[in-house]
Amino acid sequence: MARMTGPPSPDGAAPDGAAPDLPPELVPPELARQLEALGAGLVWRVGKDELSDDVVVRLGYASATPRFAFLPRLRSANDAELQAALNENRLVIEWVD
Repeated sequence: MARMTGPPSPDGAAPDGAAPDLPPELVPPELARQLEALGAGLVWRVGKDELSDDVVVRLGYASATPRFAFLPRLRSANDAELQAALNENRLVIEWVD
């Protein structure tokens, strides 16, 4: 799964207080394997809320996929809208059980 980040700062710090990306060689192999296994079992939907301009990221285990259909629809959001929502603290993360 890709992670949205802003442009790098001159001092090398992560933008907006985000955790910096670690080079693959610094991630312990067991942790990398566990994260890969977790990612393979997740589904997500990203879009704009019907009633606001908030960008919603819905995340859940693959077993929860049928429950996504019962949630309010999300309008499409392009990369620029996603980045703007992130910069303006209008990004909402929802866990779907």
